[in-house]
Amino acid sequence: MLTGPRGVEEPDDGDGLLRPPIVMVMGVSGSGKSTVGQALAERTGSVYADADDFHSPECVATMAAGIPLGDEDRWPWLARVGAWLAQHEDDGAVIGCSALRRTYRDLLRKAAPRLVFVHLDGDRETLVRRLTERPGHFMPASLLDSQLATLEPLDPDEPGWVHSFEDPVERIVEATVRRLGREQAR
Repeated sequence: MLTGPRGVEEPDDGDGLLRPPIVMVMGVSGSGKSTVGQALAERTGSVYADADDFHSPECVATMAAGIPLGDEDRWPWLARVGAWLAQHEDDGAVIGCSALRRTYRDLLRKAAPRLVFVHLDGDRETLVRRLTERPGHFMPASLLDSQLATLEPLDPDEPGWVHSFEDPVERIVEATVRRLGREQAR
């Protein structure tokens, strides 16, 4: 289900054509950011990145040990994510990133002003099940509660919307593509 309509102003590139969108699929671990983000990138012909790949080895080791990151750990990571987004300002991109707090999203929007958020949200029990069943990822299920406590939902003035992560990936991608098309046509 799609909720929380928010306007997205999309500048044109001078020739009347709209530039490809820059989309951040956000949410806590286990919400499906990578799966939805990759499918959305494929559908829109955009490049995809996973923000987890921008973490330093030290931060990955910290999280793998079950210790949540603090802001002092996140700021350099967010700067690297923002730099990647800025590199794709003209050609568009999709990235999966937790983007848990408004201040983090504000920093990322400074790097990529056209950034639109798709917040994947749902119940804790599903997240725990997904994290427990997910092989080979450094993020343990024990950090879920710290992420949920840190999560600040999108504010009404932030460009984006919330989508249930319990819907099939194809439905989420289709709804996002339709929504992006409507927002760009404004």
